[in-house]
Amino acid sequence: MFHFLRFLLVLCTIAALPVQSIAKEVYIDKLDLRLLLQDWGAPVINKSVIGSPLSVGGVRYSRGIGTHSVSRFMLKLGGKASFISGFVGADDRNDYTMDMAFKILADGEVIWTSNIMRKGMPAQPFNVDLKGKQQIVLMVTEAGDGIMYDHADWLEVKIETSGEVIPLSAYPESIAKEKYILTPKPADKPRINSPSVFGVRPSNPFLYQVVATGKRPMKFTAYQLPKGLSIDETTGLITGKIEQAGRYYMVVRADNEAGGDFRRVTVEVGDKIALTPPMGWNSWNCWGINVDEQKVKDAADFMSRELVNHGWSYINIDDGWEAKTRTKEGELPGNEKFPDFKRLADYIHAKGLKFGIYSSPGPRTCGGYLGSYGHEAIDAKTWANWGVDYLKYDYCLYTDVAPVPTETIIKAPYVLMGEELKKQERDIVYCVGYGAPNVWYWGQEANGNQWRTTRDITDDWNVVVAIGAFQDLMAPVTKPGQYNDPDMLVVGKLGGGWGAKMHDSKLTADEQYSHLSLWSLLSSPLLIGCDMNAMDAFTLNLLTNDEVIAVNQDPLVKPAKKILTKNGQVWSKELEDGSIAVGFFNMDPYYILWDKSRETAIQQEQYEISVDWTQLGIKGEYQVRDLWTQKDIGKATQKYTAKVPYHGVKFLKLTPVKK
Repeated sequence: MFHFLRFLLVLCTIAALPVQSIAKEVYIDKLDLRLLLQDWGAPVINKSVIGSPLSVGGVRYSRGIGTHSVSRFMLKLGGKASFISGFVGADDRNDYTMDMAFKILADGEVIWTSNIMRKGMPAQPFNVDLKGKQQIVLMVTEAGDGIMYDHADWLEVKIETSGEVIPLSAYPESIAKEKYILTPKPADKPRINSPSVFGVRPSNPFLYQVVATGKRPMKFTAYQLPKGLSIDETTGLITGKIEQAGRYYMVVRADNEAGGDFRRVTVEVGDKIALTPPMGWNSWNCWGINVDEQKVKDAADFMSRELVNHGWSYINIDDGWEAKTRTKEGELPGNEKFPDFKRLADYIHAKGLKFGIYSSPGPRTCGGYLGSYGHEAIDAKTWANWGVDYLKYDYCLYTDVAPVPTETIIKAPYVLMGEELKKQERDIVYCVGYGAPNVWYWGQEANGNQWRTTRDITDDWNVVVAIGAFQDLMAPVTKPGQYNDPDMLVVGKLGGGWGAKMHDSKLTADEQYSHLSLWSLLSSPLLIGCDMNAMDAFTLNLLTNDEVIAVNQDPLVKPAKKILTKNGQVWSKELEDGSIAVGFFNMDPYYILWDKSRETAIQQEQYEISVDWTQLGIKGEYQVRDLWTQKDIGKATQKYTAKVPYHGVKFLKLTPVKK
């Protein structure tokens, strides 16, 4: 009887225990991953981020999550969890060996950090105390070499808890904000916006458009034109050929009833072209493979009407133009959507614009059309005959030829095409369209003028930040004719090339100002990706601020420098006139919203971001000019503090005050 009573007492005690005190194991691969935010691709359950079996250090794992840096997965625990355990590592299925790190944060503090992980290393185990923690974030960060190809795995990760594990968004949902215009309309008086330096190879066609804002009609003149050149006084188009290599100087002038403006232009006749970053439009982000001749002509018409006077000049056709078969001579003509490329190029050139085309070094392009593999020489010749001025050479399906890519193997087809382009009697700007590690070190060896430093951009703020915030890693290689390319501008109406419905950019107005400001500081090629004929007044104003564009087009092409600071980043760039362009950005690639009650409030605040003159490498008194409003806003010495909107920018030009 005594034993029976004791047994009943134990049963009653167990029954009286609160339900939540009974621990259970929750594997994170069983959770809803839709709120796991990452800056490339999407998380995959029980596979790597590219869909291959989970494998780290040669060991297969049956369960886990494949993700990519920068990633954040916030989980609400409510103080009822006891520990989290599992393994982390860099996935074996990767063509590159990149550095990454894993972190666990709890209630705003880092409570565990992995070693720096790279492909081939064994998975690192962890077992971390979570007692009393309300919220945690599982984070993957880049580790000094950018976010490219950081294929990261959380393996067999489980949380022991007596409560629920609820995924939360680690990032604020953007509140609707009105677009606002900062830049005043151009004055009636002419302002020349053409590059002050221009490169051309000896004996190749010379095409330089003197562009200027101001009231029409306008007369264009040129003085000290090199032998072989002439100017159309109505359009400002300078054409011809210069036979002799060397450095030449000419003066161009624009006059109307309101006044005049002039610019001294240095013409470098030699091996280098594209001495300032290319500016133009690419068809992919709005039309994808559905691009056709009329859409391209419409884009050219819009650019010649609204943008050319601000320096925009390239009309580039991306994938989707190629015929199904080559001719018996091996040439690749356009398909039924492009019946006559020579005629189309002439149409574009007649407007003072330049014409770009797309191909791939593999047998097929990204869109499945014929590539240039085995036909590099004839393709380069064909494009030159058409009048092509720009080639985007996109690394797609070359793995059919070289299934195990190495840097040497990848570089070879780019070097080959670069050599073929240089043989042509036409200058063709060459975009090494391969967003892979170290391309910035060998892109110039392939005779590239620009090279993609990342994978494709989208109109998500976290992606724009992840791409832009780490461009300082490759910035030192930037110089005239050689540019890091962080991909196109995601402003205006986009989506067709991504398989999405056409839509206004998801970036807020503040984010779009930041986007264009940073790309200008980076001396990035500026390529519009939207449907220009659907462009609203805000987007047009954004793309036609001549003082912002002048920072991008500054002939020194000095590398931008990054300074980390409270509430964001400060980027600076030295300019030819002795001034310095400085951008104060409220952006953080590792941002986490811990307090959900402030989701709206933080987006309505202004953030103070400061920089000392010592950090900029300057001293003395400087005149401060706001580039977006085109207004002088005072003078400063020793330091400057800017008030910046959420995800916004204060873009300034600091000019030394002469004593």
